[in-house]
Amino acid sequence: MTQLVEDVATGTLSLVDEFLLTLLNEEAGYFHQVPGWDLNCAVVGAALGELSLRSRIDTDVESLILLDDTPTGDAALDPILEKIAAEPGRHNAQYWVERLAIRGESIIDLTLERLVLLKVLEHHDGDFWTLARTGWQANLGDPVAEETAAEFVKTRLSKAIFGEELPDPRDAIILSLANTCDVLRLIFQLDDEAAVRVEHLCKIDLIGRSIADAISGSIAGPLLRRSTFAKAIPVVSIVKMLRNRHVRSGNLPALFASLAEEYGPVYQIKVPFGQRMIFLCGPRTNRWVHRHGRMYLRARDYLEEFEKVYGGTGILPTLDGADHFRYRKTIQPAYSRTRLETQLDAFCAYARGHMATWSVGESRSAVPMCRKLVNSEMSPLAVSIDSQDVVDDLHKFKERALQTHIGRTMPKFMLKTPGMKRRAKLIDEVVVRVQRVHTPAQRAGCPRDLADDLLSMHANDCQLLPESNLRFVLSAPLIASMYVGDQLSFIVHAMLAQPEFHEKIRAEADALFADGVPDHETVTGPATDVTRRFIMECMRMYPIVPISIRNVMNATVVEGYELPEGARVFIAQSATHYMSDLFPDPFKFDIDRYKPPRKEHLGNGYAPYGLGTHVCLGSRWTEMQLALNLLLIVRHFTLEIAPEGYKLKISPVPSMSPSKKLKFKIVEQRHELPV
Repeated sequence: MTQLVEDVATGTLSLVDEFLLTLLNEEAGYFHQVPGWDLNCAVVGAALGELSLRSRIDTDVESLILLDDTPTGDAALDPILEKIAAEPGRHNAQYWVERLAIRGESIIDLTLERLVLLKVLEHHDGDFWTLARTGWQANLGDPVAEETAAEFVKTRLSKAIFGEELPDPRDAIILSLANTCDVLRLIFQLDDEAAVRVEHLCKIDLIGRSIADAISGSIAGPLLRRSTFAKAIPVVSIVKMLRNRHVRSGNLPALFASLAEEYGPVYQIKVPFGQRMIFLCGPRTNRWVHRHGRMYLRARDYLEEFEKVYGGTGILPTLDGADHFRYRKTIQPAYSRTRLETQLDAFCAYARGHMATWSVGESRSAVPMCRKLVNSEMSPLAVSIDSQDVVDDLHKFKERALQTHIGRTMPKFMLKTPGMKRRAKLIDEVVVRVQRVHTPAQRAGCPRDLADDLLSMHANDCQLLPESNLRFVLSAPLIASMYVGDQLSFIVHAMLAQPEFHEKIRAEADALFADGVPDHETVTGPATDVTRRFIMECMRMYPIVPISIRNVMNATVVEGYELPEGARVFIAQSATHYMSDLFPDPFKFDIDRYKPPRKEHLGNGYAPYGLGTHVCLGSRWTEMQLALNLLLIVRHFTLEIAPEGYKLKISPVPSMSPSKKLKFKIVEQRHELPV
């Protein structure tokens, strides 16, 4: 770490850094897709090249020789140097590429962390990367240079390919590695003459050539091929699954965890007359999905019929690849916590305005009560309209669409009943309302909202966001209030069921709002520590979206099991929430899990917002919204669970929510609601 800090201060880039920057594809927010084994071999080759440039090793066609085993201080290089020093025999470069390829992912992780600290790259949710907006200068010798680090590397390579001068050894190695991975043609437009020159340049440096030859040999070897000895995926009988105690409680994450404990991280359930369902459950499958799922899994297939219900095609949840990243990047500011932080006064005013409709002594059904509260804030902040009169109907339509086209627990004609047709027309009503208040004159002086961003996106890129998709995207915030409201209802129930936490959260709320609406630093700081950790534990135990569904677009092997092309995969990312090796005593409500030194939520075991490229775009907004709502509720009201002695039951489909039987009784108004 000390060396990393020094490198950050001096702006030194290693050959591994520059090689990964060469692979960066900013259009897709990721790297030019090089198959995993190939990329691991190439990254190890880059590390060997850097060790050679630092005079730690030398290599030729026949052997790789250790010259100096003095550590470099680079966390990515020193474990490799140590391995080479531990085997003093004269193995060739290919031996070491194959021997060390298993370290490829850790080298990539360390390098990306380093590039973020250097402010060369920015990391985005979903494991996307782009060049940092600061325009960090790699060409330290030229103070007038305007190029970013990645642009500088690619400019050097371009001069080598299309110019007349020979590249230095560093650039020759990078060219060899990139050419071996077959990505140069994706970065530069290579005509026949340029292609011939590339082949020539890749041979001029002995070190680069020997490493590239080693990588080529490894890539072409049997380790690349999918195993023909893949294990048979265990089959869970329907009867056995239905007898599981967690089916009766509706706790899907606990169900999937218990099945994984018995059958392993990959298992299948064969439904009579239906497509087999392959489940991925566990920390290693979570990591695989998060890191590699983008290359093998596709979201579009199972959502195609659902998006047609809204008259759209290519909505954000169905997109993959570069279009998906471009879409997320465009609207990310609208979902950021920063935008909510700038409107805390308005947020609290909307919430309190809705709470003013609550009467002491009445009992309200928990789920619609919390959904309406969340929508009272989300609708005006996101699309600048009041939609309280239609939101219940929109939620019912969305739930029916999910049941008929995603869960397939209802026949499709159930979405075409007179009631559902009436509700479908309300979507058009919402779009008209939004468009009516989003004219230039109406928006003058108003803070920018999600609808502003979406309408601008449509105007600027009507292929990425066509008019046919506006019905879905402009009603999406109202639909999102269903999910956030359901999560809030779980949280409020958990608080009321545990008086010791109720008292601590109420104390935080009273201190927080004692002098009016607090600033965002106070809301996210130590003053709300108990509240935030309490919410995290609720989201561990009751994640509202416990699984993600994908189709396999490229066959692969996960945990020794082959996922064939076209198979439907159910990623039970929240099953890890109930695995005792990650969360000891997982059925115990314990908010100290998230304090140091435990920090059990770090890693891929805690996944209430999903995994990979489709991780929830508004997770940070949602965290703050949930905390503010809970704190406002306990500040102004005393609630009780009704009926008395009610034991929580979960409705697992189409998403997890408390049973409709759960009610909250308004016992007392503790503080006045500001007008």
